Amino acid sequence: MFGYIHPERPHMFVKDEMLYQALYCGMCKSIKAGSGQLARTALTYDMAFMSALVHNLSGCDVQIKKLRCALHPFKRRYMALPDKTSVLLGCINTALAYHKLLDDRADGDKKGLFAFLYRRGYRRTIKSHPRVADIISARLKEQSELEEQGCAIIDRACEPTAMMIKELSAYILGDGASEHTDALFYDIGKWIYLADAFDDYDKDVKKGRYNVLYNAFGLNTKAEAVEAFGDEIAFIFNSLFADMRLHLANVKFRFNHDLTDNIILLGIPARTRAIVYGRCGCGKKPAQAVPPSNGAADGR
Repeated sequence: MFGYIHPERPHMFVKDEMLYQALYCGMCKSIKAGSGQLARTALTYDMAFMSALVHNLSGCDVQIKKLRCALHPFKRRYMALPDKTSVLLGCINTALAYHKLLDDRADGDKKGLFAFLYRRGYRRTIKSHPRVADIISARLKEQSELEEQGCAIIDRACEPTAMMIKELSAYILGDGASEHTDALFYDIGKWIYLADAFDDYDKDVKKGRYNVLYNAFGLNTKAEAVEAFGDEIAFIFNSLFADMRLHLANVKFRFNHDLTDNIILLGIPARTRAIVYGRCGCGKKPAQAVPPSNGAADGR
């Protein structure tokens, strides 16, 4: 994953903060179990969120214990124990990290040199979950073709990433997948692509790399693009937030979902404002976050 999905911590319950940290530490253990020791360095908070969401949707309760780890050897921490779902998520994380670094290397980014760290873990993913490798390879190939064509249509450029996250979620959830879970994960994938494009806007322009937003807006800096196309940018994100809320309200959860509600309804819009406008807004009016309406997230 890309590391963009975060909760809105000022609005988190203490129980959710503890669960979130336990899921994060548990994903580290799960990555080791499925992909090996080196692959643990690719862990992001995105996967803690995905673990919370997928476990809840599939009805697979996590088992949490206090354990020690290499980074915190003197104090035990709450960790979610590895299970079939979390190990699969760990394999997906490793495969995405490996391909991301291969892409960086192709773009001349020095970070791409670290792809070797995840090569063995990726091979283990191919062996244990060939469908995961097929989905990721096929969708990233589509993404690469659009980049080579210089695609300037924002929705079209988002499509491969959105479809990749949707298809991976359907594979994980199996019979538990539905029209609304597919649409929710599609929206999340689309948001991840847009967040990454905005975050890298200035760097991509400077280095002469493909960025659909630069191709669409034709301005040399993100600040100029936001100034000139602020209404269009706000519309893109507000539409996406509204669609997420709609499908979230129609998804069947098996357990308490305060944590994932916080991340989707508050954390993602807050992260969007930080990426697009800067943490203090840079004096610009941010896109309006779509707040959870009474009972909307609960489907009431």
